[in-house]
Amino acid sequence: MATLHREASQGLMGDSDKLVVRVLDGVAAVPAAVWDACANPPGASFDPFLSHAFFASLEASGSASPASGWAPRHLALEDGQGSIAAVLPLYLKSHSMGEFVFDHSWAAAIERAGGRYYPKLQAAVPFTPVTGRRFLVRHGADACGARNALLGGALQLLAAEKASSLHITFVEPEVWSDLGKQGLLQRSDSQFHWHNRGYASFDDFLADLASRKRKAIRKERREALQGRGLIIEWLTGPDIREHHWDAFFTFYMDTSARKWGRPYLNRRFFRLIGESMAEHILLVMAMREERPVAGALNFIGSEALYGRYWGAIEEHPFLHFELCYYQAIDFAIARGLKRVEGGAQGEHKLARGYVPSPTYSLHYIADPGLRAGVARFLDHERREVAAEAEALQALAPFRKAPEGKV
Repeated sequence: MATLHREASQGLMGDSDKLVVRVLDGVAAVPAAVWDACANPPGASFDPFLSHAFFASLEASGSASPASGWAPRHLALEDGQGSIAAVLPLYLKSHSMGEFVFDHSWAAAIERAGGRYYPKLQAAVPFTPVTGRRFLVRHGADACGARNALLGGALQLLAAEKASSLHITFVEPEVWSDLGKQGLLQRSDSQFHWHNRGYASFDDFLADLASRKRKAIRKERREALQGRGLIIEWLTGPDIREHHWDAFFTFYMDTSARKWGRPYLNRRFFRLIGESMAEHILLVMAMREERPVAGALNFIGSEALYGRYWGAIEEHPFLHFELCYYQAIDFAIARGLKRVEGGAQGEHKLARGYVPSPTYSLHYIADPGLRAGVARFLDHERREVAAEAEALQALAPFRKAPEGKV
């Protein structure tokens, strides 16, 4: 990787007159206020997944831990006064689960050739396919210099840990472009997001859709609830009680068993986020006589609502769409949020007003043979992803661009 700019990172894994990059064995090594000053600085949109509380809940619960194959190796960039100016959430991984950017075939290729793919370094929010900042820089610090220093530190750590590769997933497009020019391999994919075009109500949103799609959504919403004795509740902040988390954990375990085979998160994780960040959580619950029978978990940012998990103990047609997609749109409109991000995959979201939105990741692979092969694969994959997104965009349910709206 001769094109990588390494000058800013010389000596950064040890003492320096100016900057030091330190490796942390967990987010608990950094005071919450210090981490959050880097993760969500003034002027930046608030991202709940970057908060100290979210990482602390993952790590303290054991959901993201060495035992689960997510060993924290966070990098902290200290300035000349010993203050933390930037951090890079980073994990040493022994598998590729819980990432949503799939590299299993890369691992198989090098292992067939007699090489070793694990461990690898993963700069990410565990189990969270949400685009966001990865190089977290305190307000007033040199963002570009901090990013280069942290990247240099990550590459030095890769060598020290004898890791095969570094993966920076769900990065912002500007970072993807900049670091791609420095030699990191670029990967792209797409998700389905709903965008708020200044809607005043759900009916206002429906008015933008083709008549057939509008009628289909109204029918789904009626059939999801009509005659079923269900009441929908929005719960956030102190309204979320432990019995709600008990119910939701049951939903989550059922869905996890059916979709992934084993859950990533444990009950303690949900208790911890309920204690530390309930004001940034929306639970959409379907209640029957005050008993939860289905629910969807969302996180609330300053610009977006992020749908994460859902489950049910009763089967009802279209209830999944109602709780996960339509209620999320209702909430986003009520809060004036710009978009709803419904998570990874799901072309069925398209008919419900969620349109293709690109996602990006960056990769450094130490083995030159594997790196060359992956680079060729990614060149082809990016073209395929772009063509598919264009084709799907043409199938969006909107009848026309709304006049006077952006």
